[in-house]
Amino acid sequence: MHSTGLTRRQVFLATLGSVASTASTSKARTPSGGPIVVTADRFLTYGNLRVPCVVGYKGITSEKREGDGATPAGRFPLRQLMYRADRLAHVETALPTSKLGREDAWCDDPKRKEYNTLVRLPFTGHRELLWREDHLYDVLIVLGYNDSPVVPGRGSAIFLHVASPRLAITNGCIAITMAALLEVARDCDTRTVVDVAVT
Repeated sequence: MHSTGLTRRQVFLATLGSVASTASTSKARTPSGGPIVVTADRFLTYGNLRVPCVVGYKGITSEKREGDGATPAGRFPLRQLMYRADRLAHVETALPTSKLGREDAWCDDPKRKEYNTLVRLPFTGHRELLWREDHLYDVLIVLGYNDSPVVPGRGSAIFLHVASPRLAITNGCIAITMAALLEVARDCDTRTVVDVAVT
C-alpha cells in the first residue's frame, strides 16, 4: 500500500475516493461557511441548527489516545461522507461521497501501517467494521483527525455519525440524529471544519 512513493495522507485520500461510486450531490446547498461547533455540554451547532449530540463516554480531551473512550478536542476538517446505499437512495452533500460495502472497515491497530485508514476485509489487524446491523453508520462523515500525519496511538476512526435512538454515548465519535446529520451534510463541503471544545 505504501510502496508507491505517495505520502500516507495521499494514500489515505486515494483509498477513500475509490471505495465506490460517488453519490448524487445535485441538490447540495451552498455551505454556510461557519464551523460545526461541538461543546462540552453536548450540543452541536452549525449555522441556525443547534441540536443535542453525544461524544465519547470519557468526555472530550486534548490528550486523545487510542481506546481511551474520549472525543478529541480541536479543529478538524471533513474528509468524506460514506453511507449505506441499501438503506438510503442518496445523500445530498458537496462532500466527496462513497457507498459503504460489506468489506469496509477502519484500522484501529497502532501497530499496523494502515492505522487510522480505511481497509478492506479480510484484514488481519484489529479493525472496526463499518457495515453494521444497527443504523449508527448508515451515514458517517470522516473527520480529519490524526491523519496528516498519522501518529500511532493518538486515536483513530473519529467520525460524525448517526446517534442511537436513546442518544447513547460513543467510544469517541460525535453522534447526532439522522435528521440532523442529513441537514448538516447538505450544508457542508471539504472547507467545513468541526470545532470540538473541552470546556
